[in-house]
Amino acid sequence: MMIIMKANATPQEVEAVIAQIKGMGLAVHLSQGVEATIIGAIGETHSIPMERFEGLDGVDIVQRITQPYKLASRQFHPEDSVIPLSGFAVGGNEIAVIAGPCSVESRSQIIETAIAVKEAGASALRGGVFKPRTSPYAFQGLGEEGLELLAEARQITGLPIVVEIMSQVQLDMMVKYVDVFQIGARNMQNFNLLRAIGETRTAVLLKRGLSATIEELLMSAEYILAGGNQRVMLCERGIRTFETSTRNTTDINAVPVLKHLTHLPIILDPSHSTGHADYVAAIARAGIAAGADGLIIEVHPDPAKAVSDGKQSLKPEKFAEMVKQVGQIAQIMGRRLATTQGSVQPLKQGWA
Repeated sequence: MMIIMKANATPQEVEAVIAQIKGMGLAVHLSQGVEATIIGAIGETHSIPMERFEGLDGVDIVQRITQPYKLASRQFHPEDSVIPLSGFAVGGNEIAVIAGPCSVESRSQIIETAIAVKEAGASALRGGVFKPRTSPYAFQGLGEEGLELLAEARQITGLPIVVEIMSQVQLDMMVKYVDVFQIGARNMQNFNLLRAIGETRTAVLLKRGLSATIEELLMSAEYILAGGNQRVMLCERGIRTFETSTRNTTDINAVPVLKHLTHLPIILDPSHSTGHADYVAAIARAGIAAGADGLIIEVHPDPAKAVSDGKQSLKPEKFAEMVKQVGQIAQIMGRRLATTQGSVQPLKQGWA
């Protein structure tokens, strides 16, 4: 339920409404804007008459939120959410480009990649250190050693780092390093992990599950938002269909649909949605034209030797071409690519 206060409502009247909500055993979400103060009553409100609030001093309008997700709903939060990161923001007029390897493999590999994507125009660095692999015998990631290498790459390039978390037992270690937690498709409905991430204030990139509906994605986001973490970004990474010519099927429809339903920023992953480097740039262009707030792209200096996802990874020079193309489309859409401040720092001796 959403309670919109009058423009001249006093702080005491706002507090009285909050007290009434809490007295009913509901959670409160307070949004104070320039033009209006909106109070969300979060919980099972279907049996509560709206008249319980309509008669309170300072109340202008009381509305029910029809969707099962509340905090993620654009009905509750009409303005686009903007997630600040290091030197730029996701969800406003800027378009974020997150790039890097599927897996952190070595110091030279991640630093070389970080410098290359920074110089090409990336605004953040991605890299996996805990890998959810189909086979238990496949490379599982470098763990904390990989986090240390990513932190060094961040120091050199100034790029914030985006890293996938697989379990809440990794949280205390990872929160010391990462700028953005990535929750992968296989963990979209890992509700214990979602709750744990909700208790942090670290930004989150939540990927859509392989066969998840848009509503299920938004309900997963609701878990994080309900925990108090409002820094949530959604990622369309392709869904599983009967088609076999690509790794997944890119749901371009999801971008405008999500833009209509939620205020949260939308990131498109053309690497996983296609599974083939030859198709990545085309889907990236389509995503920005559809209204996506950013892209997450896999880049590797030598994809043929990558320990994971080499087939869908762009070489740095191909990534640079793609960035120029999506930048041109962004301008047509009245937007611009986000950039991080500062230049690449000199490498320490013996880096190679």
